[in-house]
Amino acid sequence: MDNEPRGRLIELPHAPEAIELRHLRAFVAVAQELNFSRAAERLYLSQPALSRQISSLEKLLRVDLLRRTTQRVELTLAGEALLDRVKTVLADLDDAVQVTRSVGGETYERVERLLRPLAESVDDLDAFRAANEQLSAQFPTPAGIEMRPVTAGGVPSLAFGRDHGELPSILHVHGGGYVVGSAYGYRPLAGALAVAASATVLVPDYRLAPEHPFPAAADDVVAAYTWLAERHDPAALTLCGDSTGGGLAMSALLRLRADGAPLPGRVVLLSPGVDLTCRVVRDHSEPQPMGIVDLTERFAGIYLDGHPADDPLVNPLYADLAGLPPLLVQAATGEPALPECRALVDRATAAGVDARLELYPVSTHVFHLYWSFLPEAAEALERAAEFIAASTAEARADPAARSAG
Repeated sequence: MDNEPRGRLIELPHAPEAIELRHLRAFVAVAQELNFSRAAERLYLSQPALSRQISSLEKLLRVDLLRRTTQRVELTLAGEALLDRVKTVLADLDDAVQVTRSVGGETYERVERLLRPLAESVDDLDAFRAANEQLSAQFPTPAGIEMRPVTAGGVPSLAFGRDHGELPSILHVHGGGYVVGSAYGYRPLAGALAVAASATVLVPDYRLAPEHPFPAAADDVVAAYTWLAERHDPAALTLCGDSTGGGLAMSALLRLRADGAPLPGRVVLLSPGVDLTCRVVRDHSEPQPMGIVDLTERFAGIYLDGHPADDPLVNPLYADLAGLPPLLVQAATGEPALPECRALVDRATAAGVDARLELYPVSTHVFHLYWSFLPEAAEALERAAEFIAASTAEARADPAARSAG
């Protein structure tokens, strides 16, 4: 019998859920000051408001914590017992908040340090491209992920997955403002997505501007997808993209629909940049970092090379989105692309598309890149994988490939 685990004979009651931190902080202030007027000044509250908080706490606990007379305030035995414990709880909570903020600050400082060489080289395209590849090289690729070359519809590409012979079911279009980026450089993010989704990810090395302006990049994405759709049930495929790669993914999707080609079962966009006019961000009510917006506009101009930025085939905010597959957009709450992410989801929803926007409390564009040390990034990739898994499940239930209506 002595070796059996011992349980609690009487289950102690849990703290009432209605008790709030403000109640406890109010009690501690009064208990320490033993004066409602001084405690109210300390908390920047009116005395009646403070009295209401103490009364609410006593009602929730069903005990008297203080003895009040016209001349003095005293703690009851219950009040003394609560004070000793609550001071420890509040101190631990304040310490946890400080540590969390400190870690969070260190995380964003780390991101800023990683991005600094990229920002410093933006005026020299060769240096900018080299800095972008160097940035990617600093991120880990998940263990067990194999990389193999694939020529997808004539487009040099790389496939990332754990099963060397598995046909890719996810096509990811990398970002980079249409002028930088590579399939090899995206091995950390593609590998993480492959692990999260238990699938193989294909990343096409589409042609970059200014050497290859519009429509070269979109042509390459369409060609790679078409090659994959000819070898896979299109309904079980997912088309992904991050940043401007998200815009390219949407451009390819609209081209496919216009051609009557089978569409993928799911679309996932990570911090997508879809408005090549930059009007949505510039006109947004909240201040935006105009340096970043100016840079986006500049790169879009290099890519478009005179092609209209409001052409529906390159800008989904000007397109009819009816009939598109379910769409998941993930974005940071503090990034410049958020207004256009919202606009895209709103427009898709209005067109009858199953579109959803997931926001994460970070301030970094394409925060998914930092999955190895940013918890929100890892969580976002897991959520994206859950969304992608639904496509495979639906395809198995209905083997007929999705096609444009």
